Amino acid sequence: MNEPLLASTPKGDILLVDDVLTNLQLLARLLKQQGHKVRSATNGPTALRAALAKPPNLILLDINMPEMNGYEVCEQLKTNPQTQDIPVIFLSAHDEAMDKVRGFRVGGVDYITKPFQVEEVLIRVENHLALRKAQQEISHLNAELENRVRKRTQQLEAANQELQQEIQRRQQAQQQLLEMALKDSLTGLPNRTLFIKHLEEALSHCQAQPSYRFAVLFLDCDRFKKVNDSFGHVIGDELLIAIGKRLQQVLERFSSPACSLQIQLARLGGDEFAVLLEKMDNFSQATEMAEAILQAFGEPFWVAERDVYMNTSIGIAYGDNRYQKPEYILRDADVAMYQAKELGKGQYRIFDIFMRRRVVEFLQVETEIRKAIHQGQMLPYYQPIICLKSGKLIGFETLLRWQHPEKGLLLPGEFVQVAEETGAIVSIDRQILAAACQQMARWYCLQPEGNGTECNGKICVNLSAWQFSQPDLLSTIDRVLLESRLPPACLTLEITESLFMENRDRAKTILNSLKERGIQISIDDFGTGYSSLSYLQEFPVDVLKIDKSFIQQLSPPSGHIEEAPTGIVPAIINMAHTMGMTVVGEGIETYQQLEKLQALQCDYGQGFWFSPPVDAEAAVEMAASGKAWELPRQVVENYTKK
Repeated sequence: MNEPLLASTPKGDILLVDDVLTNLQLLARLLKQQGHKVRSATNGPTALRAALAKPPNLILLDINMPEMNGYEVCEQLKTNPQTQDIPVIFLSAHDEAMDKVRGFRVGGVDYITKPFQVEEVLIRVENHLALRKAQQEISHLNAELENRVRKRTQQLEAANQELQQEIQRRQQAQQQLLEMALKDSLTGLPNRTLFIKHLEEALSHCQAQPSYRFAVLFLDCDRFKKVNDSFGHVIGDELLIAIGKRLQQVLERFSSPACSLQIQLARLGGDEFAVLLEKMDNFSQATEMAEAILQAFGEPFWVAERDVYMNTSIGIAYGDNRYQKPEYILRDADVAMYQAKELGKGQYRIFDIFMRRRVVEFLQVETEIRKAIHQGQMLPYYQPIICLKSGKLIGFETLLRWQHPEKGLLLPGEFVQVAEETGAIVSIDRQILAAACQQMARWYCLQPEGNGTECNGKICVNLSAWQFSQPDLLSTIDRVLLESRLPPACLTLEITESLFMENRDRAKTILNSLKERGIQISIDDFGTGYSSLSYLQEFPVDVLKIDKSFIQQLSPPSGHIEEAPTGIVPAIINMAHTMGMTVVGEGIETYQQLEKLQALQCDYGQGFWFSPPVDAEAAVEMAASGKAWELPRQVVENYTKK
């Protein structure tokens, strides 16, 4: 008979909190393979109950969750005496400096950005479990030592000697654990915790001596994720080790016995490094070091028998006595680093107060956008599209507007960039698509069949790059059409040329699927991008919209109206008609522009000459009235003859 296997004691009791089941399953499997006991929770309230019922040794906590986000869960854990000592590691897809600072402010001990590296997650978990275990062991040792002293007062000398030996062993254990907790296990460099301690000391010196100069350089590798994705995490780790060594070599050139400059290098996590310069003679030493680092990164790194090129972006923040906490100066250096990335990468930028204001303004706009989405402030406006042969309304283009409660009606240029950078644009696009299709379905019911127009109505909706990249794009469109009961033939999706070129195979698959559903495809702003005949033949395009910048260049006719001008506009119209496509001229603002487009036999037009974008109520009235615009008589007659 086989002997029963003894159950191994788990290394640590870990609570995973994430509303994405795939994340929970992946992390749980990895941690169980390392011998840990793992519990899971998919939301904040469940996590709080689980932590109270049986406090774990460590919590891995996702930030973005419904009902209660990770910051709120951590705050409640830290206010409860039963759970306040449990270490919390945040998991988040956000890599902004303010997100990290907020995580540490509410009590987190670490912050890991998604997509995470498996090795990094496991090492950080092991470090924090070891530190937690050491703290518990130390507390237990202290209690035991005090009890021994009380019981052995009669043997004072022997007990005292034993006590000193025990304290020495404890200090050695503490020192070993401290080194483990303060060193980066991959590169051997100081980690974030130790770097923050050095920053605290620098701030203390600065508070005592206002003339004390120090600076922080925040480095983030450009395109490091592509190295991981292309060659794997093992090569990525080797590259990080090589980067750490090269940074040390650069910094050694600035250190000499005759120089008072003190330099501390640390790896903060992922592909982020930081340099602390103390006892600076002048602030130009920070920029000189940044330039030396950028120059050193110009040489390739020899990793896994190959040359790998890697740039870095650097943010510099100068220390002064106005800073109250080390996290603040690190945050400002991080902000400056992102400014360097935005301006082209592979360069450095020095922090100024305007950068912080931009970050604060950005966060404020992001918050307002999130509220606007939930409160229905993002509205579709509709600009009529007119047949240039009959003057009749054939449809509308849907345009985004924000009905701000304080600033009034805002155009996309005032908020779309923030919405795109934060990902909120996906929710906005879905709302606008659904609203436009529902509105068009109501207009469609108002139009009798065979009313003499070219079609019973078209609604044109712009498809942004963010929305086009969503894996559920087709199912979203299908659901919107089903719920609105709008015939697919009444929907035209407008996309820009760049969407074709970024991933041609995926674009072709999606557009063919849309075409099979009966949805029309329109190229917006045609003429400003690639304007390639080859891709027009490759993709199922129905409509070309000539960008308004070309329409505005149309000059008044110098001779007869039939005389077609030379330039890009007639070339686009002729090409489109030859390929069986219709053409829309957008941005028509003058009679002369309209007259010229009619002479060129442009099919449709839109612009302020006909009507500005209007709200849904005005658009319904326009559609129901059967309004027709009066066109130049001579051109219409000639157009009809042709």
